[in-house]
Amino acid sequence: MLDISFGSFPALNDDAPQAVALICHGKGTFDDATFKAIDAATAGALGRAVSFKGFKGEAGQLLVLTAPSASLSQVVLVGCAAKDGSAVTSVAVENAGGTAAKALDGVENAVLALTADVAGFAAEAASGARLARYDFDLYRTKKSSDRASLKALTVATSDVAAAESRWVALDAVSRGVFLTRDLISEPANILYPETFTARIEVLREIGLEVEVLDQAAMQELGFGALLGVAQGSANAPRTVIVRHNGGGDEAPLAFIGKGVTFDSGGISIKPAAGMDEMKTDMGGAATVIGLMSALARRKAPVNVIGVVGLVENMVSGRAQRPGDIVTSYSGQTIEVLNTDAEGRLVLADVLAYTKDRFKPKLMVDLATLTGAIVVSLGTENAGLFSNDDALASGLFEAGKQVGEGLWRMPMGEAYNRQIDSDIADMKNIGGRPGSAILAAEFLKRFVGDATWAHLDIAGTTWKTTASPTAPKGATGFGVRLLNQFVQFHEARA
Repeated sequence: MLDISFGSFPALNDDAPQAVALICHGKGTFDDATFKAIDAATAGALGRAVSFKGFKGEAGQLLVLTAPSASLSQVVLVGCAAKDGSAVTSVAVENAGGTAAKALDGVENAVLALTADVAGFAAEAASGARLARYDFDLYRTKKSSDRASLKALTVATSDVAAAESRWVALDAVSRGVFLTRDLISEPANILYPETFTARIEVLREIGLEVEVLDQAAMQELGFGALLGVAQGSANAPRTVIVRHNGGGDEAPLAFIGKGVTFDSGGISIKPAAGMDEMKTDMGGAATVIGLMSALARRKAPVNVIGVVGLVENMVSGRAQRPGDIVTSYSGQTIEVLNTDAEGRLVLADVLAYTKDRFKPKLMVDLATLTGAIVVSLGTENAGLFSNDDALASGLFEAGKQVGEGLWRMPMGEAYNRQIDSDIADMKNIGGRPGSAILAAEFLKRFVGDATWAHLDIAGTTWKTTASPTAPKGATGFGVRLLNQFVQFHEARA
């Protein structure tokens, strides 16, 4: 993990060559004192490069100079100004920090500075830099390069105390994102319900309360839908409840995660192509656990409960069959027409149980639930479904503020009727048209009158291309979004 500190901009001299990155904002960049200091240290080479390359300090622009002088081993300029002239955002600066950190090459230590007009976002720039330098390298026995890798970054700011104060929360959130990315990146032979549970239990060390329901406990409670998914696997399921108690006697906010540690599709088996990515089908649970870690580390003054249903959906002689009927915790019966529509079965029991036992102020579930949402929204936005407009608006705004997009999808009785069964209370699939909506309608049957939202994160959890603040692979999508959403509630408390 990239080490972050805050300090003053250093003197540039020949005795200690520096690698320096500068986040620039628009045309004012070239009148900025820090830019002028770096340009002077390069005997004007930086200014000439800016002119030659047409660098204007706009978001997405990057300029790199290698060894432009004896005092500078590398200079990186990254723009963050909107092309339409609108006000700078924390997301733009965070992205610029990530771009800068990725561009700093062949050095272990560097300085990141910001032009004066965006200096108030120093902590956000640091957050972007740390997120960008994430690397899941547990299973690589050889380094890909002998070049030095960035290990420490000093963020130069005129107000160190303010940056350090803001960094406390952002540091906690970045650690939560990394935990989520680590969990999603692990292969399924390493991370299965039992070992996932063990990793959650370690979080007691940071003040979280952890309770585990094993298979016997779930059988006694009547978790027939979840246990039906798990019955084909040699790895026994778990439901894990994580509590952060920071809000006195207030009813908690509840976040529920789908944790299918590997999804073969069961008897309705998936095609071989791409099945390796089904280790990521526990992305919703990983996001909930990353969020809980962040809240505990920053000592959020609110009560929050995270509940994750952990199962493995496998093919065996004991596996659930298409056509089976199961009885859920809520007492409702489900005709299982497709064993690859298993995530909703896991969530059905966990949602109903969370509502009954904890009586939360609201419930938000997260799941890599449907391929249909990827067809609808691609990988830039997650699907948002809700029975409450205020909750939906709050989640949408939280996502907007941290750069994790949501798009609200329709729901309604006409959709809901499509999952009625002829021989049970409901079936677990309808037709292909609108199937992401039908999945949400299925979940809605298990939340009763609770204020509820469902986030289908199938397209945003794992990406095959990098972004400014993440390499390709696990994104950690949702941790920052939900942390921001919780902060809205803290402000109103």
